Amino acid sequence: MTDEHRGDTSPVDGVLAALADPTRRQLLDLLAELGEVTATTLAEHLPVSRQAVVKHLAVLDAAGLVGGHRAGREVRYAVRPAALNTTARWMAALASDWDRRLATIKRLAEAAEQEAAAGEVEPGGA
Repeated sequence: MTDEHRGDTSPVDGVLAALADPTRRQLLDLLAELGEVTATTLAEHLPVSRQAVVKHLAVLDAAGLVGGHRAGREVRYAVRPAALNTTARWMAALASDWDRRLATIKRLAEAAEQEAAAGEVEPGGA
C-alpha cells in the first residue's frame, strides 16, 4: 500500500482481505449473477454448508461488499459495489504510479545507454 495507508486499517484493506478467500469470491460472483438471494440459495451452488456461507457473508458484509436485509423470516443478500469501486480506484492509482515509476527508469536507462554509446565514438571521426 502507499505510505499514507501504512499502519491504519482502510476500507481497501478489508476488501482485499475479504477477497483473498476463493469461496468469498465465488459468493460475490453468485450474488452478481443471481441478484438478491438467501444464504440457503447460495449454499446450493457451493460445496460448503449454509453455516459456512453465512460466516463468509459476514466477512463480506464487514468489508462492505454485501448487505443483507430481512424479508419475513429470510435474510436476503445482495452485492454492494461501493467498497469494490473504491478498491478498484485505489488499484488503478497504484498501477498508474508504478507505470510512472517504470517509465522514469526506462528513460534513465535509455539515457545512460545513449551516453555510453556516445563515449565509445572517438572525437574527430573513425
